[in-house]
Amino acid sequence: MPTKYKTVSGDTWDFISYKKYGSCKYTDKVIAENIKYMNVVMFPAGVELILPDIAVETASTLPPWKR
Repeated sequence: MPTKYKTVSGDTWDFISYKKYGSCKYTDKVIAENIKYMNVVMFPAGVELILPDIAVETASTLPPWKR
């Protein structure tokens, strides 16, 4: 189930992705879920975005007992 995120003044797409998923590589998925804001570079405070459910990958360098 997608969750909602309310922006803080100065948020950018990549920062939101990093803050919520731990990586900027999910930025395109966050933008795709909020296509009407795709032209926004830096958000003002209070914009409500939808964050998609993403299965965050774990680092493959960890040994199996730490995954």
